[in-house]
Amino acid sequence: MKEDIRKRVEELRELVRYHNRKYYVEDAPEISDAEYDALYSELERLEREHPELVTPDSPTQRVGAEPLEEFRQVEHAVPMLSLNNARKPEELREWDARVRRLLGPDAGVEYVTELKVDGLAVSLRYENGRFVLGATRGNGFVGEDVTQNLRTVRSIPERLSDDPPEVLEARGEVYMPIDAFEELNRRQEAEGKRPFANPRNAAAGSIRQLDPRVTAQRPLTIYVYGAGEGAENFASHSETLEALKRFGLRVNPYAVHRDIDSVLEECRRWAARRESLNFQADGVVIKVNANEQQRALGSVAKAPRWAIAYKFEPLAGRTKLLDVFVRVGRTGAVTPQAVLEPVSIGGVTISRATLHNEDYIKEKGILIGDTVVVERAGDVIPQVMRPVPEERTGSEREFRMPERCPNCGEPLSRPEGEAIVRCVNARCPAQALEHIIHFASRGAMDIEGLGEKLATRFFNLGLIRDPADIYELRPEQLEPLEGFGEKSARNLIRAIERSKQQPFSRVLYALGIRHVGSVTAGLIAGRFSGEDLLSGVGVEELSEIEGVGEVVARAVAEYFSLEDNRRLVERLMQHGLNFGREAAEPAGGPLEGRKFVITGTLSEPRRVFVERIEAAGGTVTSSVSRSTDYVLAGEEAGSKLERARELGIPVLDEAAFEELLDHEGHLPAR
Repeated sequence: MKEDIRKRVEELRELVRYHNRKYYVEDAPEISDAEYDALYSELERLEREHPELVTPDSPTQRVGAEPLEEFRQVEHAVPMLSLNNARKPEELREWDARVRRLLGPDAGVEYVTELKVDGLAVSLRYENGRFVLGATRGNGFVGEDVTQNLRTVRSIPERLSDDPPEVLEARGEVYMPIDAFEELNRRQEAEGKRPFANPRNAAAGSIRQLDPRVTAQRPLTIYVYGAGEGAENFASHSETLEALKRFGLRVNPYAVHRDIDSVLEECRRWAARRESLNFQADGVVIKVNANEQQRALGSVAKAPRWAIAYKFEPLAGRTKLLDVFVRVGRTGAVTPQAVLEPVSIGGVTISRATLHNEDYIKEKGILIGDTVVVERAGDVIPQVMRPVPEERTGSEREFRMPERCPNCGEPLSRPEGEAIVRCVNARCPAQALEHIIHFASRGAMDIEGLGEKLATRFFNLGLIRDPADIYELRPEQLEPLEGFGEKSARNLIRAIERSKQQPFSRVLYALGIRHVGSVTAGLIAGRFSGEDLLSGVGVEELSEIEGVGEVVARAVAEYFSLEDNRRLVERLMQHGLNFGREAAEPAGGPLEGRKFVITGTLSEPRRVFVERIEAAGGTVTSSVSRSTDYVLAGEEAGSKLERARELGIPVLDEAAFEELLDHEGHLPAR
């Protein structure tokens, strides 16, 4: 009888795996949902009655394992390199000419094109056909072990079929379909949680959950686009993709081309269809097909010579500018925000967008009531680009920056030569609320459930006035509130308690010290503990840390010298948060591989912006070229700004630069 049960369990597992592949990978289901559910339920029942038969790779184990304390580091056997970009057809032709020149005049070259899916790059290591390790790209050389989370993604098979190599490391992009993303955000808002900014943000945040059970609830899928280890078993990239598909992996759609004209036609075709896709794609990746030719071309810096990304134009849409309000950030910066008639851009509904600052609005001639063109810079940050004056009716009106802070009533300040207006009242409630929202956010203390709406509600009720108050909340305070019950109250308190396990670098970033991003916080936490900083570590000592310049060092030293801040830190220590020095983070950062050019007069010395870019892993160059990713432009920017516009390179003012750093964890990894 026991042997019969074991055989039935194995039979059910194979059936469920087969139908999972047909449904999630091939999009060709053979049985109804009810029939599938019956098979799955029978397998669950037998495993429940005979727990000794449960195996880690059973389809029933995708629900998620126990929470992890932290992610361990994983070194990639074959580096996961980033890609150089082309933004115009002539740049792609130049790349093609360079490839042919390097390979020689008699070399026939084939190219493979694939959509550049905007998700989170991961590697999937299989040994003897079994999934044993999943890792994020990280800095390209070292990533994070997210195996348990990737096991919950149903389109990632636990076992490969059709005789795969002994070791195969597949590489792909985990993403969230747009319709699933919109449904997730509706649930987030219904539960009083902060919605995700975009599908890539949602996918990356889901995979980097310490609790795999949370990941299991997120509608994620994957497209595999290549291989690291194991690729040597195949003669070409297209052969590799066909093998991966045969093994049961969900492969990115691709096409093979004999010349660059065919490649360009494919890029134009996808650019025209991108908004019909049910996932975000920001370009087309072009690769030399023959593996031998790839090896001959090699790599330069951190990008291969044999591949390039052709980037689509930024997504844009037209809509009505209904109103403008100002938002006070945690550093006191007052930023005009556009209230828009909702418009769908690239599958994401936009109803708010940045207007950067007062000067930007005047220079662009934007009026309240205008029809405006809205772009998603980098396919992430919505911003109003320009008005459509020919559609004016005469009812439009000018925006005027308020003279007093809308939250505390104190006069606003705009120092001479600066574009940003600030509220300089340190006790401004808007700044206090923004500090709390930032403190609890995913990139900081990651307190699940305490999003913007709930934090605002607690703040308005007087339950929390600063981050330390979060740790003094009790279930009995929450249970009487509308929308709360015993279970939801205790779940939130548990999430708050879990956040105490975050490393010191997260805590330091969560404090919201000006100029200190997540990467800089990691550098500082690798050298000093919280006790060290409270004891009076000076600017000189902080400046000795590679990647931490004088401006950042001064901001940190000043923060820990102020009595109000010291009291907050001491209270957080008393609540058991981690202020211990930690092992230094591996090299790299969220802006790694991004090239910036700085031009014009900015509100602070140029070196301040250079330090911040370099601390986040980016580089600053002196001249604008096709390899430049962003141009940061201040007042009286000249020829470099014009050159950037000619090449179609994104131009950022200071406010957009700040927003880019706020969204730095969402930048595409490929």
